[in-house]
Amino acid sequence: MREESKNLAVVILNWNGKNWLQKFLPGVVRFSDDAEIYVIDNHSTDDSVEFLKQKFPSVKIIINDKNYGFAGGYNEGLKKINAEYYCLLNSDVEVSENWTEPILNLFKIDSAISAIQPKILSFNNKQYFEFAGAAGGLIDNLGYPYCRGRIFDDLEEDKGQYNDETEIFWASGCCFFIRCNDFWEQNGFDERFFAHQEEIDLCWRLINSGKKVFYTGKSEVYHVGGGTLNKQSAQKTFLNIRNNLSMMLKNLPFPKLIWVIFFRLCLDGVASFYFAYKNGFSHLWAVARGHFGFYAQLPGTLKRRQKHQKSHYYQTKWLIFKHFLGGKN
Repeated sequence: MREESKNLAVVILNWNGKNWLQKFLPGVVRFSDDAEIYVIDNHSTDDSVEFLKQKFPSVKIIINDKNYGFAGGYNEGLKKINAEYYCLLNSDVEVSENWTEPILNLFKIDSAISAIQPKILSFNNKQYFEFAGAAGGLIDNLGYPYCRGRIFDDLEEDKGQYNDETEIFWASGCCFFIRCNDFWEQNGFDERFFAHQEEIDLCWRLINSGKKVFYTGKSEVYHVGGGTLNKQSAQKTFLNIRNNLSMMLKNLPFPKLIWVIFFRLCLDGVASFYFAYKNGFSHLWAVARGHFGFYAQLPGTLKRRQKHQKSHYYQTKWLIFKHFLGGKN
């Protein structure tokens, strides 16, 4: 049974993250007077739960019976939380004073806005944007995700250039605000993804159903990044490759779908040698595993295709070529 409804639920998914909770949860509690705070514990093996009970009695704890990953972990835990809005917040995020107010104001202004993210800066270098979200997510015509303020591994310095409020394509999962009803109308995250790009997939589904995704530069948070899975992890490469292909198959319109996925499969093969050179042979194998994983998911992915897909979904074309060959950021 869900508990009594609150306007905003700030929900942190935890897996063996006591150190992050110890560091950042006090700030969340301090600066979130307008919210109920929850921690969903994804079957941790450290003493996170006991720590929360002793040090943060005001924080509500939901315990999953196993580690469902990011996507499934939130889906399971959120079933027990009733609110008008969810904020899905990574445990390695520092929030700032009044960080929720601009988000809630945007939701009230436009009922078509389903999901919102704030400005996401690097905790370790607060003058620069952070990899996971920066100033709002976009996508190119080949399905490569990027951000205002971050293209692949290149990050911009924050000079106020993204202090706006604007429509984007995807909101970052590290600080992801969404209307509760819209989350469940889309059946939440795709649990098959386990982790990585599940928020892009969800935003794409929202947009295909006529909803909007927004960014506001009036709210700032600071993300450590890599707290659960390092950016150079071969497992992360595998998940990103598999999930990105499945996401495109679910959300791309015909006839673009066929040629885009074929072209991406070819580009992934080329990229695998670059990954192997840069990060080791395990990443080449991770790309191959990603393709096999995509093929294994084909029947379920096709069943999850929506009735309608918007034909224009991207903000730029051929990002990978413009960036790596043309040197454009």
